[in-house]
Amino acid sequence: MKLTITQAQLAYGLGIVSRAVSPRSTLPVLNNILIATDNGRLRLSATNLELGITCWIGANIEEEGSITIPARIFFDLVNTLPADKVNLSLNTRTQTLNIQCGTSNFDIKGIDAQEFPPMPSPDLSSGVELNIADFKEMIHQVSFAASSEESRPVLQGVLMEINNNKLSLAATDGFRISVRTAELSAPQDNPVKVIIPARSLSELARIATDGNETVTMIVPPDRGQAIFHMKNAELVTQLIEGNFPDYRAIIPRSFKTRTVISTNEFLKACRQAEIIAREGNNVIRLNFQPQDGAPGTVEFSTQSEEMGSGEVVVDANIEGPELLIAFNVRYLSEVLEVIGTPNTILETNANNTPGLLSPVGNDNFRHVIMPMHLG
Repeated sequence: MKLTITQAQLAYGLGIVSRAVSPRSTLPVLNNILIATDNGRLRLSATNLELGITCWIGANIEEEGSITIPARIFFDLVNTLPADKVNLSLNTRTQTLNIQCGTSNFDIKGIDAQEFPPMPSPDLSSGVELNIADFKEMIHQVSFAASSEESRPVLQGVLMEINNNKLSLAATDGFRISVRTAELSAPQDNPVKVIIPARSLSELARIATDGNETVTMIVPPDRGQAIFHMKNAELVTQLIEGNFPDYRAIIPRSFKTRTVISTNEFLKACRQAEIIAREGNNVIRLNFQPQDGAPGTVEFSTQSEEMGSGEVVVDANIEGPELLIAFNVRYLSEVLEVIGTPNTILETNANNTPGLLSPVGNDNFRHVIMPMHLG
């Protein structure tokens, strides 16, 4: 293998794939990044066997070849090289990669590329095409609600369902549920119902470029995998086996109090209250006070025995009876950061039943949040 590539391109490609490297693997090759020539481009791949990321970057290739190189050493080295052309050449006999850039010259020992786990070659014709910008927004609006508890693997995933031309993503950690729906540009013949690790979707959102490009999702039959293919990158993830909770049964169908409030003001009040609330159990009280013929108010209050107390009052349009209810302030902040519209609707029934947040003017996103004990 012999090729020339710019330092910026190489650093960019390594930044994309390095997050899939296994940090503590008993298989040494999983600590490495695969570097291979591929149809006139350079292919970089990394995998921890649950998540694999591949990136293709432009290079001037003189000789074909492949090698795996320790990820941390290669990544750190490339990021300290000058912004110049990088010459890579492989000594196949010693499996050593020579890296030359400006006055820098390094030899790094690698492991034979044959030992690297094979990455799947997806059949793109059987895939579902998704607009990248829309899909990234969907991921941001649901993935944060997935659980980080390893004891319940199903809740660490996002349920993806495709029926005809409807796509839905849902995540829950048992205390909140985030659901986002969208219409596909073309109806799908085969319905899809899979649980994708939330971490894999977050990585996909990170590496996907912005704009009107498409990402093709392929779920090969009986492989327990999903593959997301883009123009210059590909992500493959293991699926999570198990039964996802019937979240639709938990979403309340009717409400007594409906509050429309500025998303910015709502978020600002939560962030202020969180300064005190985080010293306790993150409890914030919302006191909804409607006014006849005039805008009502929501009083946000919090207290901590050690730190003190605080309250913020925000104007809001409130329909229905007054109500005092408590929520986890961090959960409120996290959903308000992804609502994406100037105003938010919060619908409630009682202080011991879930609340529903949704953007004004957009019925594609719903977020259920369980109340906390008022005490």
